[in-house]
Amino acid sequence: MLILGALAMKTLVHRLVLAALALSGVAQAGEAHLTVDAPVIWEVPIPFWEGHSLPVSNSMIMLTIAVIVITLILRLATRRMERIPHGLQNFIEWIFETLYNFVEGLTGKYLARKYFWYFATVFILILVSNLIGLLPGVGEITYQGKPLFRGANADMNTTVFLGFFYAILWFVWVMREQGPIGFIKHTFGPKGGLTGVLKYALLPIFFFVGLIEIVSICIRPVALAARLYGNIFAGETVLEVMTNTSFFATIPFMALELLVAFVQALVFLMLTAVFLQTQVGHEEEEENHA
Repeated sequence: MLILGALAMKTLVHRLVLAALALSGVAQAGEAHLTVDAPVIWEVPIPFWEGHSLPVSNSMIMLTIAVIVITLILRLATRRMERIPHGLQNFIEWIFETLYNFVEGLTGKYLARKYFWYFATVFILILVSNLIGLLPGVGEITYQGKPLFRGANADMNTTVFLGFFYAILWFVWVMREQGPIGFIKHTFGPKGGLTGVLKYALLPIFFFVGLIEIVSICIRPVALAARLYGNIFAGETVLEVMTNTSFFATIPFMALELLVAFVQALVFLMLTAVFLQTQVGHEEEEENHA
């Protein structure tokens, strides 16, 4: 009897999961007029600046909700800190420990200790934003004929901000670690420990490679923004199309979007960490800072 009861419970759980995935897909279909531009829901007047207001889009609302959700979870996990963690505190510590080890493997110990706060924050923010964008009701609930909620990363304004904000931080960190002269030497100077005549003979080639590197640095924030936005926006569009085809057709695509939500957050983390490591994360520099 116990075995039959366990099997029945397992079957019920599976059915509930499938129903939740299907309902989430139907909610996405409510965003039938999903456009590139996120519609403005409210205009908030700016104090002491008459005639000007701050437009609040549905993606901004979702991003704010994501921040609130993260804050509440962290507050609940840390309100009663224990030396031997249990429950939610144990789970949160496991997440951050796993993330730290992952970042350390990408950047090295020195950079991980110094800049882990950014990599953990951006990963969790993107992941939570992606996940709550898949909840039932997103795109379905309307306000004055407009969807009240929209996945934050399905709006390119959000991803462009994330990309260019990282570019600013990257520049500040590089100047802090290398300085202007060190940056120029690293970008345009000879590499590979060359000496003698060969070192000076290859200077034009290294200078040309440095110019390519500068172009690459300028393109990075755009690439980060476009990759994240393109995958999330495309996923919501696919869910919309598949739901119009069949109610249960959304189930495999919702499962796929759950994976994409995690993968895209991880890819953003990996690329930003690698971009920093390739510029200042050399072994000899880590030894000097140790």
